Amino acid sequence: MMKLKPNCECCDKDLPPESREAVICTFECTFCAACADGVFKGACPNCGGNFVPRPIRPAAMLRKYPASTERHLREQPCLAKAS
Repeated sequence: MMKLKPNCECCDKDLPPESREAVICTFECTFCAACADGVFKGACPNCGGNFVPRPIRPAAMLRKYPASTERHLREQPCLAKAS
């Protein structure tokens, strides 16, 4: 099951489960659309894969299977700033 990470791994922007700004790669690396496009030019810096919009879990399933609260940040410095 997808973790639904709570933040952009680059700029640390909050990405709640219902966010339409969240994008993921095949390994569930999670970024905001601005970092994915502007900083990483559409390619995941961790695996090299492309990004797709993160699915939104329906409210009933979100209650049963909540999103992760564990924040992830890249080890390498990110050029983006949180907005």
